[in-house]
Amino acid sequence: MPERIVLTGAAGSMGRLMRPRLARPGRSLRLVDIAPIPPAEPGEDADAVQASVTDLAAMQKAFEGADAVVHLGGLSTEGPWEQMVRTNIHGSYVVLEAARRSGSPRVILASSSHAVGFHPRDGSEAPDYLFPRPDTFYGVSKAAGEALGSLYHDRYGLDVVCLRIGSCREKPSLPRQLATWLSPDDGARLLEAALTAPSPGFRVVWGVSANTRGWFALDEARKLGYQPQDDAEQFAADVEDGPAAGLDDTYLGGTFCSPELDAEITP
Repeated sequence: MPERIVLTGAAGSMGRLMRPRLARPGRSLRLVDIAPIPPAEPGEDADAVQASVTDLAAMQKAFEGADAVVHLGGLSTEGPWEQMVRTNIHGSYVVLEAARRSGSPRVILASSSHAVGFHPRDGSEAPDYLFPRPDTFYGVSKAAGEALGSLYHDRYGLDVVCLRIGSCREKPSLPRQLATWLSPDDGARLLEAALTAPSPGFRVVWGVSANTRGWFALDEARKLGYQPQDDAEQFAADVEDGPAAGLDDTYLGGTFCSPELDAEITP
């Protein structure tokens, strides 16, 4: 039987980057998203399920026979509280509960550096398992996902690895991303480490490349077997003098800590 991996958020920005990098001989991908999913490429062993991660029955069916679930689905930036609760917090619960019910033994959760965004930048390396200090409702939703992952490991025995992802994109575009960048290739390396580490239990690890200006510890990620090979420094000349060169990095969350993202106050 081929290895089966479920990828939620397969039509999203990170999902599109990870999909071709996760494909390999002997592995079957099940691609899940509420948005339309492009058909399988020639030679790609993949099938698609168009459904919301908030639909427990659909997720349980999609996860049947899966060796692991990589949960990248959900909202990827700040939004109204009701949307964060429904899509990100409830969606994370649904994914973990569907994995438990379907017998899928391992879930990789896409968390975020914004779960700890209001920690001040003090010049030292942000340690693994840094206590949650979210910068937005989005950050709260990611901290809640980590808490749910901890519960589902301790109560039900699922292996759950939470990846506090920095900035996963083809290349950095802002000065802050010289510290937070996760290259797509390193993103795939991190996922492979999380998927293949023997009995990882519950882990919270930083999802960043080996950046010269990095702010984050990679000890726990390396214990999983992650070997980052990329460094944002190669792009420094392109972004240091860009439009955001004066970006305030007082906090780990950068502009997510700005008053511009304060919740609207209604009388």
